[in-house]
Amino acid sequence: MPRWLPRAMVLALALIAAFQLGTWAFHQLTGLLINILIAFFLALAVEPAVSRMAARGMRRGLATFLVFFLLTVAAAGFVTLLGSMLAGQIIKMIEGFPDYLDSLIHWTNATFHTNLKRVDVQEGVLRSDWLRKYAQNSAAGVLDVSQQVLGGLFQMLTVALFSFYFAADGPRLRRGLCSVLPPARQAEVLRAWEIAVDKTGGYLYSRGLMALVSGVAHYVLLQALGVPYAPVLGVWVGLVSQFVPTIGTYLAGALPMLIAFTVAPWYAVWVLVFVVIYQQFENYMLQPKLTARSVDIHPAVAFGSVIVGTALLGAVGALIAIPAVATLQAFLGAYVKRYDVTDDPRVNGHRVRTPAGPGMLARIRAARTRR
Repeated sequence: MPRWLPRAMVLALALIAAFQLGTWAFHQLTGLLINILIAFFLALAVEPAVSRMAARGMRRGLATFLVFFLLTVAAAGFVTLLGSMLAGQIIKMIEGFPDYLDSLIHWTNATFHTNLKRVDVQEGVLRSDWLRKYAQNSAAGVLDVSQQVLGGLFQMLTVALFSFYFAADGPRLRRGLCSVLPPARQAEVLRAWEIAVDKTGGYLYSRGLMALVSGVAHYVLLQALGVPYAPVLGVWVGLVSQFVPTIGTYLAGALPMLIAFTVAPWYAVWVLVFVVIYQQFENYMLQPKLTARSVDIHPAVAFGSVIVGTALLGAVGALIAIPAVATLQAFLGAYVKRYDVTDDPRVNGHRVRTPAGPGMLARIRAARTRR
């Protein structure tokens, strides 16, 4: 046996063990890494506001705290209003359930010539096996729901803490990162960081502005129709349609349609028509003007980046895909050499018409006559 073979075998086994250990650690820390990624993009989004306040003499930690405090108050207010609206609708549905049940029993008796009564239906439902099983499953699922709620709160706290430290200690973090790089690489890293801040902040700014316009437009419609909780529904439509990717528009329009249906069925149809028309207006007129300077990526590239981000990281990837691709595109644009485009009609989408020559049959006849 050669002397180098045992050492090579030990080295190979050590590398395999290190790879397995690294893979296991990566899978165990996937959730934490995703939370850190979310926190990093959130810190990039709030850094322009923090930097402006710090430039006016305020301590960076205090400025970061004020920004996050305002965001927390706004989010808590929105959740409180939405919860009160849902609670009011649930109470209204529970109070009106006997009337709905009476109308259903009356329709059933008139259609199928039966003699049902509300008391018999209620006793049959209360004594049924499926209700008992449903109550048992619900009681068992309370623990699962509570665990999910606690896990979600812990993730939100983790993201908030990391984003706070990223935003408050942004200059220190950049100095620490640049201290391990040569001067030429330091300039590139700082430039990439600045582009990421501009693109992420611009993306959220444009989305926030579109959410404001969408919320006001839907509020005016719901208020004109007399739908209850019009301000809360307007805020719901604006935020969900802009910050929930892919299905945000449909999810945002479903709740106002449901509330409008409780007032009058035709009101739900009007809300649906308005949602569709406004979505076309936003896609073809409002969004290109607002995102042209902030994001400046092709709609097909944006759609593809959302699909790729969803496949990789789920909803988180879909949310951060567009600012990430915009940052990468702007950063790589400095290293791509571009040339002046030649003055050709085909560049502008026009066909080049060649002069009509003799046809195929004419050329064949001329060849035969020459022979």
